[in-house]
Amino acid sequence: MRFMVIIKASADSEAGVMPSTELLTAMGAYNEELVNAGVMLGGDGLHPSSKGARVTIAPDGAATVVDGPFAETKELVAGFWIWQLDSLDEAVAWAKRIPCDATGSEPGHVEIRQIFSPEDFGAELTPELRAQEDELREKIEGQ
Repeated sequence: MRFMVIIKASADSEAGVMPSTELLTAMGAYNEELVNAGVMLGGDGLHPSSKGARVTIAPDGAATVVDGPFAETKELVAGFWIWQLDSLDEAVAWAKRIPCDATGSEPGHVEIRQIFSPEDFGAELTPELRAQEDELREKIEGQ
């Protein structure tokens, strides 16, 4: 199973405050553990929402764009990983070990969500749609 592990934003991350050298060192060691264990497929930190945009697409297809920053920091994402594991319990166990900035004033929040696999879609994913999906994944891997 693949999981997206979402690191929630904080007031500091939204203000563009960079992590300390100590936290970056701890995070590098943690990422190395993930890679060596065959868990980590990808991951990155994100710039604050002030450097982003939000696009809302109406049912009629009309799009509205709002530039950041966005309110409700607790709902924003500061970074993510993609992990390959056998269960949600394993993902939770790894997440409990994520290095945290002990000097910060806020607790760290992590959300773990399972990523859909083709089998999850059942009969609605026809053989033609599955072939299209497989072809797109091959192109992505080849880039």
